[in-house]
Amino acid sequence: MKTMSAREAKNGFGLMIDTARAGPVLIEKHGRGVVVVLAVEEYERLTAGQIHRGPQDGDRPAAKNGGGRK
Repeated sequence: MKTMSAREAKNGFGLMIDTARAGPVLIEKHGRGVVVVLAVEEYERLTAGQIHRGPQDGDRPAAKNGGGRK
């Protein structure tokens, strides 16, 4: 499994995506693994095709400082 630091993943986001299409990528923060990025096809295989999507961009809650749009 390829390993990248969080900084490398952020600065080379396109490279991380391309790498993850070929195989899982472990992202480390402070030398410790925190997440694994993998191709959607591999995710679907692991979850038997059940995509578990989180909130979409339009579904984000208002800022915690009470800064919702008025």
